[in-house]
Amino acid sequence: MNRILIVEDEERIASFVEKGLRANGFTTTVACDGDAAYDYACTGGFDLVLLDIGLPGRDGFTVLRELREARMTAPVIVLTARDSVRDTVAGLEGGADDWMTKPFRFEELLARIRLRLRTAARVPEVTVLRSGSLSLDLRTRRARSDARTVDLTAREFVLLELFLRHPGQVLSREQILSHVWGYDFDPGSNIVDVYVRALRKKLGPERVETVRGMGYRLP
Repeated sequence: MNRILIVEDEERIASFVEKGLRANGFTTTVACDGDAAYDYACTGGFDLVLLDIGLPGRDGFTVLRELREARMTAPVIVLTARDSVRDTVAGLEGGADDWMTKPFRFEELLARIRLRLRTAARVPEVTVLRSGSLSLDLRTRRARSDARTVDLTAREFVLLELFLRHPGQVLSREQILSHVWGYDFDPGSNIVDVYVRALRKKLGPERVETVRGMGYRLP
């Protein structure tokens, strides 16, 4: 029987979700503020977390970030009234597995919960990418080079993730620009070279190799 932590400070919504989940065979616990949510989730006793953003105490973004930093790997579905693209992107990049806005249909929420539980049970989630003594934690967004912990900017993180997902493969500047900066990049820009130099400065000059006339690769 799957155990779900419902983090919601509006009693009416928490009760609605809890009754629906229990009727469908789930075991539930409700936390009404961010501090309690963090303490409950850190016990490791839950298979999935439903997380509101606007909470007393720690807000939802803080709870999510701290849980991922604490290596809590259970799926998290954010359930919130916030519907801006900026908030959605921040939540998903911060470690959420899904994002639903209020008001919502319980049938859709139930379907998403079942999907996340099936996925978590079937395929262990890769949370750390490695290449030799270089690693990147996708939850905390920190890199380790040998024994050093390295903080990265948002762009540096995406660039290093790209290299680590394609070790030994030469990536052209155009490929890197398209992946890291999107469709509105300037093909004549030297921004890739600037960020590669920044990565080398933080991780070590040997970490990213220049292949002249072609691009860059992770050796």
